[in-house]
Amino acid sequence: MFDSLQDRLGSILNNLTGRGALSDNDVAAALREVRRALLEADVALEVVRSFTDRVREKAVGAAIVKSVKPGQMVVKIVHDELVSLLGSDQVAIDLNAPAPVTIMMVGLQGSGKTTTSAKIAKRLTERQRKRVLMASLDTRRPAAQEQLRILGEQVSVATLPIVAGQGPTEIASRAAQAAKLGGYDVLILDTAGRTHIDEPLMAEMAEIKARSAPHEILLVADSLTGQDAVNLARSFDDRVGISGIVLTRVDGDGRGGAALSMRAVTGKPIKLIGVGEKMDALEEFFPARIADRILGMGDIVSLVERAAETIDAEKAAAMAKKMQSGKFDLNDLAQQIGQMQKMGGMGGLMGMMPGMAKMKDQISAAGLDDKLLKRQLAIISSMTAKERANPDLLKHSRKKRIAAGSGTDAADINKLLKMHRQMADMMKSMSGKGGKGAGIMGKLMGGLGSKMGLPPGMGGGGMPDLSKLDPKQLEDIAKMAEARGLPGLPKGGLPPGLGGPGGLPGLGNGFPGLPGKKR
Repeated sequence: MFDSLQDRLGSILNNLTGRGALSDNDVAAALREVRRALLEADVALEVVRSFTDRVREKAVGAAIVKSVKPGQMVVKIVHDELVSLLGSDQVAIDLNAPAPVTIMMVGLQGSGKTTTSAKIAKRLTERQRKRVLMASLDTRRPAAQEQLRILGEQVSVATLPIVAGQGPTEIASRAAQAAKLGGYDVLILDTAGRTHIDEPLMAEMAEIKARSAPHEILLVADSLTGQDAVNLARSFDDRVGISGIVLTRVDGDGRGGAALSMRAVTGKPIKLIGVGEKMDALEEFFPARIADRILGMGDIVSLVERAAETIDAEKAAAMAKKMQSGKFDLNDLAQQIGQMQKMGGMGGLMGMMPGMAKMKDQISAAGLDDKLLKRQLAIISSMTAKERANPDLLKHSRKKRIAAGSGTDAADINKLLKMHRQMADMMKSMSGKGGKGAGIMGKLMGGLGSKMGLPPGMGGGGMPDLSKLDPKQLEDIAKMAEARGLPGLPKGGLPPGLGGPGGLPGLGNGFPGLPGKKR
């Protein structure tokens, strides 16, 4: 969502950091470009003015550290102000109230309230072991109540039985009673929306609030809303008093202004973001991490978190043992490619790597994208079990058959086999040295460093060395580990395997030392 803003701010700030000294005119010119970039990203004018004024005030009177260039100091100021604009600290859904805790979902029609209700219910059920009841109060949109019932079945969450003829406030009262009698921990009320803000909608929301006394009122807003996000947030906050915001379609091509504007205007935290259509595509909103991504600084903590959630600990251990013995066939390669896809694919991983945002064009030109992963999986899937276990069997006639079955050609198959041979050779060489494998990403990027003219210090085939995270990132990883009860993530240092030769946390062998959830 922040791609266009990231590109614009990145180029503006790069011009500053490349200079030895900055004049007031340089800062003023850069801030004019920052202002224009924010406006083009649909950030509200009043928010842009306040943001640039604060940056200018701090930049002009900034105490320059001797070892830091003035341009880098300005980048830090912009980063800190972005974090402040987005809310400084992450705020989770508050369940600190007598059960059943009522969560009321409000917003315009089409913003994703019903789907988000099911996503939150799934999240609370699986992560916090809460018993959740969902109830649809939308009696106007055809099949809205039926939609919530079907979603409830998909995520294994109870929904209030549908009774024809009841109004929204009657359903709210019945839901509250059912949640109390049924011993539920959380009640989620999915209210009706309109295509625009009107008085009947607001009156209905206020009446439901008075009847159900919700502990949380979450405004569900489409991140593609644009400049009108400010009016939307203000209207709902004035009439029903929202406690937080959930942004949907964050994975889309919106320009990101809604996220920056709504938090600044209402003062209410963005608690969750929807990053896809699947029921588990819901993430907590961390202002500092989003600011890092916008400025192209990567997001290592989220990368480690995502790894911990998706990696199967037993499979990872078995894979690591196999690789240390020097064995690595095409079944193993397919498993690693599948793991990358689970973690967000090539684009998702690279977006979290420091410095990689600046090289998107070179990476795209080199053909390193999610289509490459799908093509490679298609090729491997078109092979027989014997061929996957022994790639040396693949002669011309077999390659011809595989190409026809996978919709590729012999050149694609040869590239895959060459990459596999390089990875297998490296596994063998590292197994003799007690290594743990450099990671699939390092191999996929292998050789591209010199071709793309990457700066010195980019290790392992062009990937940045992550072994030197700053203290704040280490602290965040330690907190995440403690919160999730993950062993192997010491507070004083990195988890084993993080910052290896490939620059990624042991991606080639399933994150050794970084346990995932057991399945």
